[in-house]
Amino acid sequence: MKLNKKFIKQCMLATGMMGTTLMATFPAHADEEPIKIGVMLPYSGVYAGLGEAATNGLKQALKEHGNEIAGRPVEFMISDTEAKPARAPELTSAMADKDDADFIVGPVHSGVAMGMIKTIRNKDSIMIIPNAGANAATGAFCQPNVFRTSFSSWQTAYPMGSEAVEMGYKKVVTMSWNYGFGKESLEAFEESYEKAGGEVVKKIYVPFPNTEFQSYLTEIASIKPDAVFVFFAGGGSVKFVKDYDALGLKGKIPLIGSGFLTEGTIEAQGDSAEGLLTTLHYADTLDNPKNKAFREHYQSLYNKPADLYAVQGYDAGQLIIQAVEATKGNTSDKDALIKAMEKVEIDSPRGAFRFSKAHNPIQNIYLRKVENGENVVVKTAASELSDPARGCRL
Repeated sequence: MKLNKKFIKQCMLATGMMGTTLMATFPAHADEEPIKIGVMLPYSGVYAGLGEAATNGLKQALKEHGNEIAGRPVEFMISDTEAKPARAPELTSAMADKDDADFIVGPVHSGVAMGMIKTIRNKDSIMIIPNAGANAATGAFCQPNVFRTSFSSWQTAYPMGSEAVEMGYKKVVTMSWNYGFGKESLEAFEESYEKAGGEVVKKIYVPFPNTEFQSYLTEIASIKPDAVFVFFAGGGSVKFVKDYDALGLKGKIPLIGSGFLTEGTIEAQGDSAEGLLTTLHYADTLDNPKNKAFREHYQSLYNKPADLYAVQGYDAGQLIIQAVEATKGNTSDKDALIKAMEKVEIDSPRGAFRFSKAHNPIQNIYLRKVENGENVVVKTAASELSDPARGCRL
């Protein structure tokens, strides 16, 4: 995805090879040091659009607050991670040690997140994850200076298990790419599904990023389960949904999934997506005043509709604002700042949420149905769902 000229001019992205961080500073108060917000997101490559959306949302939150917090101006420091895990330690160290960032917002990619988390341990900077959903980030690798404003993979799939049983699906096939997030999603669904009395009769793991699905779909047709639960995203989800329909399975075996199956992909999936049910912590059509106001302002600022990734970036900005205000602008006392962050309740476009002891959102997960090319909320599948944070010792 190409960035628009306004966005490029605004951010002045860091050069890829050198990892140099360029700064965009709002007008400073002469007697106040700026609050430094490092942003480590992808602005090139396949995830560039997600990085742009999260950055737009983050900047929108600060703009709505006058581009200052507790009387102090805000300074953004932007680095392009290129969604490459190998770059994470170098860029994180530069942000934390050289640039003295108060906060580091990022990343999109879970592999990059794990590299950042390992590097930021015992440093003064506070990391806020606006997307990456690896369970370990707020599980086995949780730490005091790491927060997440997005989701865990467990949260996005677990509620669909009990929903599937409630819909009468007693035997299902599960299917995903054979990589971390996919495996975690299938495990979370299975945990809930079997607890509610369902039976997974077959698990299918497809080599990543293979999108040749026909042989697997033929096998599913021969098994004749009550339903199929999947995790696919992006181009893979487009191909899978269209193939599922083309082979005649859609009208015979219901297809359900984690919300990423139809998130940002419905237009490309076309009529093949109609009627699909998924679970996720957001839907564009959520009917609440905050979501309506957020989406209207985002459209006016960036001349494009907001999405899930913009919401998660926006909420990272809201978290920073509320925590710094609670400490009356003092960002030097990191312990006090972290305690303030732990107490924050975010009035989010997704619905209000607060943080668990592991610093992951305790949030609603919605059952959504594709109707007329939109993810429409059917109901709240799980209210205030908290990730189990397995392995976290906070």
